[in-house]
Amino acid sequence: MKYDLTVIGSGPGGYVAAIRAAQLGLKTAIIERYNTLGGTCLNVGCIPSKALLDSSEHYHNAHEKFKDHGIDLTGLKVNMKQMIKRKNEVVDQTCKGIDFLMKKNKIDVYHGHGSFVTANKISIAGDDGKTQEIETDKTIIATGSKPIAPASFNYDKKRVITSTEALNIDKVPKRMVVIGGGVIGLELGSVFARLGTEVEVVEFADRIIASMDKDCSKELQRALKKIGMKFHTKHKVTTVKGTAKGVTVGVQKRDSEETFELKADYCLIAIGRKPYTDNLGLENAGVKVDDRGRVEVNGHLETNVPGIYAIGDVVKGMMLAHKAEEEGTMVAELIAGQKPHIDYNLIPGVVYTWPEVAAVGKTEGQLKEAGVPYKSGKFPFKALGRARASTDIEGMVKVLAHKETDEILGVHIVGARAADMIAEGVALMEFRASAEDASRMSHAHPTYTEAFKEACLAATADRPLHI
Repeated sequence: MKYDLTVIGSGPGGYVAAIRAAQLGLKTAIIERYNTLGGTCLNVGCIPSKALLDSSEHYHNAHEKFKDHGIDLTGLKVNMKQMIKRKNEVVDQTCKGIDFLMKKNKIDVYHGHGSFVTANKISIAGDDGKTQEIETDKTIIATGSKPIAPASFNYDKKRVITSTEALNIDKVPKRMVVIGGGVIGLELGSVFARLGTEVEVVEFADRIIASMDKDCSKELQRALKKIGMKFHTKHKVTTVKGTAKGVTVGVQKRDSEETFELKADYCLIAIGRKPYTDNLGLENAGVKVDDRGRVEVNGHLETNVPGIYAIGDVVKGMMLAHKAEEEGTMVAELIAGQKPHIDYNLIPGVVYTWPEVAAVGKTEGQLKEAGVPYKSGKFPFKALGRARASTDIEGMVKVLAHKETDEILGVHIVGARAADMIAEGVALMEFRASAEDASRMSHAHPTYTEAFKEACLAATADRPLHI
């Protein structure tokens, strides 16, 4: 078969690229090495983790807050097997939705491991041992990433696990150690903490979610401590030893000889992810990678080989599903002759704990480092009527605006529905709105988004209305 475009990988970047290409009239194929489409995000990442996050939050609310709402319960308990079953059903429904979209857009789907024979010929090795080849004018590499698991951590998929295995634990552990205070570690750690697990997080940096604004780190850590999570920042893991029944984690204080051990039922490794480019035959096509294994691309996401592109987690930048989607759309449109553009500064980042954390634009630290004159406005959720009504009073909205022009430069939110609220910040920043513009927009009352308006009022002239 001969195609205008072949996409290797069916995660959010890959399947969106394929759909957009098909919409633009390109004869398109997609190759997926696993039996289901959707990649890490749909199968063992975004979707299943959010299903468990929601389930655990329902239990936590029933256990901690229902009584305040006048709802009395007896015999409350966690049915972990049902929780996992529901998660699997959500994953199955979502993946089947991708199957439907492939058929709807007349995209040919190949299951098997794709690799380059030449720049325009791809081999597909199926699980049945059979191999077939297709020809293609253009190719998008969208193979995603996989968890980093150093050999010294003795990753065994039983007691020493990554996010993939954590999603299928069917009995609430008594204790869990999480290596890494980033997004994945905190999200999954909070799932089990809300279900009753004693969770301890070891983070080498001096704070959790270190890439986000410092105020977000402080607010989130304060909230997670309230559900029992413990944090060892400025510490590193030296040894991980798993047995049939548990795990022992050796920890050392950063810049010190002080050491101690943590014993738990599981150790979750969550120190990041690395590009998945194993056995892709990139050398056969002449495609270059950098020293971190990422595919090298130019501003149009094209590799050094004309006609071969790469998107998502296999190229530099944030490892986010929606970033991959934007890149997939852009490449498809470029191939079709259009002139799309992505502003990477305006791709939001989200942590789906509860409270949620969401941010777009520059942090206060970045503005200081760049010497940009700025002003800051903050508004706490505890001063918000809607938050008090729902008992979601933790967190704040922080708006950073240019000191001279008042243009919004960054929005940082910790609180209920932050993941949805951040879209308002993205939209306003896309149109280079000022904090005053936002503060003069009518926001429905009572809503969480009123906190954004109040933060903009605070940034504009230090005149919030409700504090």
